[in-house]
Parts: sequence; structure tokens; C-alpha cells
Amino acid sequence: MEYRYYEVPEKCPVLVLQGEKWLQNYGYQIDYLHFHNLMEIGFCYYGEGTIVLEDEELPYHGGMFTVVPKNFPHTTNSKENSVCSWAWVFVDVEGFITELYKGNMRMAQKLIARINQKAHFVKNEERPEVAEMIKLIIKCMGEKREFYLEEVKGLTRALLMQIARWNERDEEQEKNSIVDDASIALILPALDYIGENYKEILRIEELAEVCHISETHLRRIFQESMRMTPVEYINWVRIRAACKELRKTNISVNEIAMRSGFTTISTFNRNFRRILGVSPQQWRSAPEHYERKLLNFDIKTQEGW
Repeated sequence: MEYRYYEVPEKCPVLVLQGEKWLQNYGYQIDYLHFHNLMEIGFCYYGEGTIVLEDEELPYHGGMFTVVPKNFPHTTNSKENSVCSWAWVFVDVEGFITELYKGNMRMAQKLIARINQKAHFVKNEERPEVAEMIKLIIKCMGEKREFYLEEVKGLTRALLMQIARWNERDEEQEKNSIVDDASIALILPALDYIGENYKEILRIEELAEVCHISETHLRRIFQESMRMTPVEYINWVRIRAACKELRKTNISVNEIAMRSGFTTISTFNRNFRRILGVSPQQWRSAPEHYERKLLNFDIKTQEGW
């Protein structure tokens, strides 16, 4: 199983992945699942194959969409030799709803639990109101017309309310879905904590505290489950954040290093070259040459894959 980390851009309600890059054959005969730190909403324009949600395998074709909560194991496989067109919307449900209802935490917690209750995979005509909102979010993020962020924020709020209503809770039959593997489930609070606080100075004891385990236990499970140490993972998250700054801004490398959580430029440069094989300056001059390496830096959550 793989853990895939994404980050919603600052001041933006969602991260949308669309365009020619996502017109492809999606991993024919992939035999492992992955999960994300954010909710993933996938919209299939055309193509066919299968999608696996935990232990359920379902056929898909154009005109269908998925709603997959964070930490929910899944994967998408295209039919052999076929090309499929998908767009992906990632939402930080906890962050978005908490900000929306910061004066009413009981309502926020209720909505977060309801929205993350289960995964969905449906035809557009079965939930046309949800399908239309997803398409509008993708369109707005692609066109980026005046006031698009405000429009996307409103659409995202409406979409999440639709999902919450859709997931009306049956306490007897439904439960939140999380990764089954006991080890990775144990350190999920640490992964979330790092994702939210990577800009700050992080100590292993803090991560152990949020997981309610000892430092020794945390280090052992992290190494076994993620195949890297907690410090290596923290630096990986920081380098991802730095790459976004390098690509989208003219801020100096020194400042980006500090804003990404590194305390010295030498530590930043060393970790950048270790992970990506090039210097920050090389990345900035031609990010398209090196971005694939970062995106393919998959973190394995079980030994042997």
C-alpha cells in the first residue's frame, strides 16, 4: 500500500489536477492500493477500467465520479491499452469545515464525520447535482477567471453539504473507513500533524504524543511502515512545499528554505539534492524536467511492494 501526500495551495479551497497529464492509461494491473491525506474526488470524462475501493472492485466508464475520504484505500486501473481522461479534486475537509464553523465546533465535528463517512462511486445521472458541482469546480480552477477562488469556495461548501446529506448516518450499519493496517493507522495522527505543521520546528516527542505512543515505538513503526525515519519524512514534506514556492514565486531560495521549515540553507540544499538529485536553482530554472521525480517519490507503507 502507498501513502500519497498532497497539499492544497495556500488561500485556495481545493487542489485540482487536470489537463493532458491526466489523459493516460491508469496503471494496468496494479496490484496494490493507496490512500491520501486529503479527500479525493475523481471525475471520469471518458475511458474504461476498474476502480477498487478497499476490497470491492467495480467497473468504470466515462460519465462517472468517485468521492473517496482521506485514509481510504483505493486504486484505479484502466482497461489494457486504453486511454482514460480523469480530473481530480483534493479537499482538506477538516481544514475547510473547521474554518467555516470556527464558532461552532460541534457542528464542524458533526459535518466532518458525516462527510468522511464512506466512499462513493456513481454514474453522473444518479447524482446530477453532485456531478455538476464537481464539473464547475474543475472548470473554475482551469479558467481562473476574476473572483474564481470565491466561486470555488462557495461551490466546495455546497458540494461538501451535498455529500454530508448523502451520507446520512445509520449508526447500526455505517462506520468511518480508515486504513486497515494497524501500524500505519497508529501513526496517521503524526502524518496529519506533520502535514499541518511542517513549517514549524518539529520534535519526535511531539509526534509520539499525538499518537499516544513512546518515541521508540514511533520510530520503529515509522521505519517499518513508511520505510523512512520521521525526520526523513518531515524533510520530504518540506521539500515538496519548497518546490511549489520555487515554481510559482520569485522569492529567494534562502527565504523559501526558511518558509518551508528548514533552519539553515545548507540543510535545505542538502535535503533538496538528496531527494531530487538537483539543486534548488536547477529546479527553479526548469521544473518540468524534474517534477516527475518528485511526484514519483512514492512512500511505501508495507514492506515487500
